[in-house]
Amino acid sequence: MKGGVYIDPEAAHLVTRQWAVVNVKRGSRKRFPETCVEPMPSAEAALAHADPASHRHAAEVMGPSRSSEGVRLYYLVRWLDPA
Repeated sequence: MKGGVYIDPEAAHLVTRQWAVVNVKRGSRKRFPETCVEPMPSAEAALAHADPASHRHAAEVMGPSRSSEGVRLYYLVRWLDPA
């Protein structure tokens, strides 16, 4: 699957869908290094901690997943805050 995340059914607990605040300028990027992602306990918490003016956006992400370069990445499922 190009540009996606493979989910191993025997290790589904390793890469999970979760809420987060992503510290990036919004654009066409669909994956982010873990240094840009702050996991949150709920969608409400992610929205409360978001600050689009400071490039902190609430999102639903999958991760972390290790890339072929050894970097831990999160993949965008959807943005929670308006653009």
